[in-house]
Amino acid sequence: MPNLPSLGLRNRNNRAPRTTPRAPAPTSDYVVDCAIYVDGHRVEGTWNHSDAVDEVRRRGTGFVWIGLHEPTEQQINGLADTFGLHELAVEDAVHAHQRPKLERYDNTLFMVLKTVRYLSSERRSATSEIVDTGELMVFLGRDFVITVRHGKHAGLAQVRSQLEADPEQLALGPSAVLHGVADHVVDTYLEVTEAIQDDIDEIEAEVFEPRTKIDAEQIYLMKREVLELRRAVLPLTKPMQRLAEGYTPMVADEVRSYFRNVEDHLAKVSELVGSFDELLTTLVDATLAKITLQQNTDMRKISAWVAIISTPTMIAGIYGMNFTSMPELSWTFGYPGVLVVMLVACVVLFKIFRRNKWL
Repeated sequence: MPNLPSLGLRNRNNRAPRTTPRAPAPTSDYVVDCAIYVDGHRVEGTWNHSDAVDEVRRRGTGFVWIGLHEPTEQQINGLADTFGLHELAVEDAVHAHQRPKLERYDNTLFMVLKTVRYLSSERRSATSEIVDTGELMVFLGRDFVITVRHGKHAGLAQVRSQLEADPEQLALGPSAVLHGVADHVVDTYLEVTEAIQDDIDEIEAEVFEPRTKIDAEQIYLMKREVLELRRAVLPLTKPMQRLAEGYTPMVADEVRSYFRNVEDHLAKVSELVGSFDELLTTLVDATLAKITLQQNTDMRKISAWVAIISTPTMIAGIYGMNFTSMPELSWTFGYPGVLVVMLVACVVLFKIFRRNKWL
């Protein structure tokens, strides 16, 4: 596709869009897979992006699916020129750190999804992340779909294999790939929420278990990760609704019903994440109350022992003043008598505090 005139547009860095051709980087440097699909079946052969799109347009049917992993700006330039990708979308795909969204640039759809992965307790420390996040961008055109993945997880090999095993679904075109990607991402949301639910259930049981010591840091860490998951899930709700409602003719009518199913799953995840946030807030309050109660109990014990120890200390202090005229100074049994008084006073105070459950 020829380069489009810049029309005076500028990107986010206030740079004018490029109009000169950009040389593509070697395919093996950044392309995970590049394939042609005709009538739902993969065309045999090894293709680079330019040969693949030429073959599809020569046939007049089918589409190209290219998968990329963390490409640099220089590496993605060749694809941007070949498929006519918009400057702003390309910039987002390279630099990542975007919120989930759906944008339309002329005849191309650009969608951003957040990917998540649950880290089991064996793979994390006390202060490490519980949910690892990444990003997945999808460029959707009439005869192509390009997926750009950031992060070491959420690979799309499984999605590609499942679609290739279902030629009838894949024959619906590039929008079927977009649905497969979105469905895969939302399914991982469900898996992560189920794992987090188990963790929260354990924390809840520990918080309300009598005579257990709770580490509030663990709950704060869990709440932080739930908020991270919430930032990945909630912004995706509106884009998924738009795809299910026929936001663009590039999404086949047969595929829109599938997006409604993904939207339902996403709504379930959103409800779970919201309930997690509320429950963790309640657990934080309960933990703080339990810690305060424990501190009050400890203070009562300290106060009780101080009162017990202060009695013999007071008596010893009185008789240590060394006045000449003091009772029992010349009494033979004065010293053992004072010791007995100290012991009896301590035992009486100990029983009183024990009966009142201060000790």
